[in-house]
Amino acid sequence: MISKIDHVGIAVLDLDAAIDTYTRLGLPFLGREVVAEQGVEVAFFQIGESKFELLCPLGADTPIGKFIAKNGGKGGVQQVAMTVDNIEAEMQRLTAEGFTLLQQTPVDGAHNTRVAFLHPKSTEGVLLELCEHR
Repeated sequence: MISKIDHVGIAVLDLDAAIDTYTRLGLPFLGREVVAEQGVEVAFFQIGESKFELLCPLGADTPIGKFIAKNGGKGGVQQVAMTVDNIEAEMQRLTAEGFTLLQQTPVDGAHNTRVAFLHPKSTEGVLLELCEHR
């Protein structure tokens, strides 16, 4: 079951500059980490019960690198993540409802999570991420 918005993912070209921007907004900085499996370095900021996740590509051929290239070389909102209790059950439910998943099994995400993505073509043009905290 989907329970809340977990975070909003924002693609950025310069992670240090973006961290400075969001720090100046007054959001609590939670830290940064590399998620090699996704080809990205991330930084998280808390905002209420949800987070902003800044995503900086580790290369041009990564999903975030391709998103930035497709977006005219600029960053921007890349995905909205939703917390789920049981990611496998939610993936099965959504597949049965006719949604297209970008992977058949969950993959490792930042901050000790397992994630899966719904194809934007089946969600009105928005990349949605299912996020299960371990």
